[in-house]
Amino acid sequence: MKKNSYTQYFSEESLWEKLKKYAKEAGTKVVYAVLLLFYTMQDKGTGIKTKLSIAAALGYFILPTDAIFDLTPLIGYSDDLGVLLFALSQISKSITPEIKEKAKQKLNDWFGEINPEDIKEIDDQTK
Repeated sequence: MKKNSYTQYFSEESLWEKLKKYAKEAGTKVVYAVLLLFYTMQDKGTGIKTKLSIAAALGYFILPTDAIFDLTPLIGYSDDLGVLLFALSQISKSITPEIKEKAKQKLNDWFGEINPEDIKEIDDQTK
């Protein structure tokens, strides 16, 4: 994935629209990854290069015509998750405990109390 190739598809409005519409289908792991990236991008301490990487990953998530159609049962968000996990691995040093807490709170607001095992893979990757 070229870093800037999907940046043009990112907008905060488009991101929230997609999450509002497809959060349940995408699942807690994908939504948590998106929230971590979004809140890291919003953090004033995050550098511009990191913000561009995040915008590219979120742009890919928002883009309706990605590698695997998002509404394909079971595998539709697997390519999105791969891109999101790669982006998280690249910017993990920028993710503060406060950002993680904010993302988990939003996840709990949307999904109810979440099982920590559902997001363990992402938390482990962002230590």
